[in-house]
Order: sequence, then structure tokens, then C-alpha cells
Amino acid sequence: MHTVFAAEPFTLAVPDAVLADLKQRLTYTRLPEYEPAGPPWRHGTSLAYMRDVVAHWCNSYDWRKWEARINAFPNYKTLIDGRAVHFILERGSGPAPMPLVITHGWPGSVVEFLDIIEKLAHPERFGGLVSNAFTVVAPSLPGYGFSDPPDAPIGPRDIAPIWSKLMVDVLGCERYVAQGGDWGSMVTSWLALDHPRNLSAIHLNMIGFRPFIGESDPPMTEEERGWVKAAQQRRDGETAYQQIQGTKPQTLAYALTDSPAGLAAWILEKFHGWTIPGQDAPPPFDLDHLLTNIMLYWIGGSNAASWIYRSLVDGSSSTLQPGEFVQVPTGVFLFPNDIAHPAPDSWVRRAFNVRHRRDHTSGGHFPAMENGDLLVGDMREFFRAYR
Repeated sequence: MHTVFAAEPFTLAVPDAVLADLKQRLTYTRLPEYEPAGPPWRHGTSLAYMRDVVAHWCNSYDWRKWEARINAFPNYKTLIDGRAVHFILERGSGPAPMPLVITHGWPGSVVEFLDIIEKLAHPERFGGLVSNAFTVVAPSLPGYGFSDPPDAPIGPRDIAPIWSKLMVDVLGCERYVAQGGDWGSMVTSWLALDHPRNLSAIHLNMIGFRPFIGESDPPMTEEERGWVKAAQQRRDGETAYQQIQGTKPQTLAYALTDSPAGLAAWILEKFHGWTIPGQDAPPPFDLDHLLTNIMLYWIGGSNAASWIYRSLVDGSSSTLQPGEFVQVPTGVFLFPNDIAHPAPDSWVRRAFNVRHRRDHTSGGHFPAMENGDLLVGDMREFFRAYR
């Protein structure tokens, strides 16, 4: 990896007026008076929890503290295909750190990775070996955080060539590896399928591709059929947001752009339901960390971040065509409470060249925040063979 080319240092500096406006909106938040009888969270974000969130956000949360934490990492912007792409670049320790691009999804952001970037880049600071160091590249998806939005909805297959240009043309990586979950898993998978030349291996904590099964392919096994049925039942209770964001995102945008409480409720319900589904407890994350993630949607605007769901509704985001198969060596680390339950190994191997798989006994959709040490350890273990 050579010195950053055609990228400018970027410093987060949110104007005081933006923070003052946010505080005023939080002060005058109008919450629902009632919620349906039954267990909290069953019908959406808990009313009692949202009262606490709004009060804390308004009176106790310190954006400047978290802004400084993000700025503690080198941030950059670069123009790719005429659009600014924001990314964190933490150069790893030692003589030969492995370049790694790690990609977030919705409703996440690069804030998900704040606790693991240093551990990936500088393992010796945490009792590890410097030979396991990565140079970490954490870009913001188009329309998220501080990356420019596209003119119209684009899908993960459209983002993959942008990431390839970032890693190869901007950062000069002759070889690199990639990791992702949620939309990041799909971007990473398309990167491996369409732009494999400089990519040594990929690591996924969610399986985004749906393999093509034709007449000449082995028919689905009983285990696979059972998983497909269970996965559909899980989606039936969780994915109404996909239909809204994938069909009428502009209508939703007025509410999420105007109301910080509305934006928080829309996002925080996922941090609960995709981590501890069915439990009467708040999301098991530090509230300030959650609010910092939400702040990137508030500051940058949440509208364009929803547009990517058009590709999920029309099927172009994840459905493979006949003959499409990821040849790049793939490592998989899956968690049981994710929105997509871990698929049978035979199903995953229909789409990926799987060289490593691990299924954890607990945890959900946001492992960088919930199980960061485990995620880092699994990435080190898998990628070691490709250094």
C-alpha cells in the first residue's frame, strides 16, 4: 500500500448550530401516549425505553467527546466516479500489515468499528503479535455518514467497483482482504465475484447471496428446505422496513429527517430485535455508542441511506445467476440471533468457496460492537493464511 493518492484529510466538525437545533427538537419531542398491551418491544420500540433515550440524548450525551474519538483515527475523503467517499484509514503496525477493507450496513455505520479498529491495526497493544496487524480501511457507504449520496438508488453490486477503486487505485493495494456484515456482506461478496483480481480472501458475518439452484444442480436437502422455511418465518416478522425503504423511502424520509426521536426509534428497534429478540430488556450496547451511530444519520441525513433497499426488493442485491460462484477463499463467522439465521453449510457452499466456518453460540447482527474480540480473533485466524 502506497501513500494515499487523491484523497484529502477530513475532520469531523459539526457546527454548534446543528447541535443546538438537535437539542431543541429533543426538548420538544412528542412521544406516543400509549403502546399496545403486551410484552415491551413486541410491537416496536419500547415506549419506556424511548423516554429514557430522549432524556439522555437531550441532557447527558456529549457529541463532542465522540466526535473527538472518531477524529482520533485518520479520516479521509476521496473522489471516485465524481462522488466523495469518506473512509477511516488506520495504518497497521510492523513492516507488512495486511490491507483490510471492512464494510458496515444499515442501520450501522463506521461507528460500529470504533472498538475494533485499533485491535486489528495494532495487535501488539493488546497482547497479540505484530505479525497479525492489518491496515484498516473503513469506508462509509454511499449516502451514509459523510459519503456523498448517489443520484438514484444503487445496490451493493454497484458499490463493489467503488471499493475496488478505493483499495487498488486510490490506496495502491496490490493484494488486500475484505470483511463485512449486513450490506457489507453483500458488497464484500460482489467485490469477490466481480473484482477478484487483487482480493486475496473475504470474511463474512452474514451470508448475503442466495445461490441459483437449477435443474442440473443438486436439489435442496431436507435441512436446506427447513432452513429456508424458518428464515422466511423470521423475515415475515422483521422485514416490513425493507418494503418501506425499498419502495417509498422518500415518504419515510420526511419523518426521519424532522424528528430525532423518530429516527432513533426506527434504528434502535433493530439493535434490539437483531440482538436479543423477544427479550424485555434494552439493546445490550452502551447507549452513547448507539446514539453516536444515530448521530451520523442525523448529521448526514438518513434519506439516501435507505435507497439501497430498492435492490433488495427487486432481488438484484443478492440473487445469483446461473454459473455465478464466489471463487475467492471465504471465511464465515455466524451468530444465532442475526436477522438471517445461520444457513446450513451445504447452502453456503453453493455460492462460496468456503475455507473456514465458525458458528457462535450467542450474539446477533452487530458483532463488532457485541462480540468484538471474537470477531477480531476469527478474522486474524482466517486471514493469516493469505498474508
